[in-house]
Amino acid sequence: MTPKTLIKVIGVLLIAAGILGLVYDTFSYTESTHEAQLGPLEFQVKEKKTVTVPQWVGIAAIIVGAGLLVVPMKSG
Repeated sequence: MTPKTLIKVIGVLLIAAGILGLVYDTFSYTESTHEAQLGPLEFQVKEKKTVTVPQWVGIAAIIVGAGLLVVPMKSG
């Protein structure tokens, strides 16, 4: 893959991530925090966490991605 192609792929991924960040402004995931085993019993504590993506991050990702697609690269 040439450097120009790699820059274009990164640009498209940034635009897609920015759009997803604007559409879905939060996402959740589950994290295992504690595990214990007492004989045949097994205990596990799972914690659900939510992350909020600020609007400016999505907009910035779209602008940077578009910039990578539009601005011509110098041939060295």
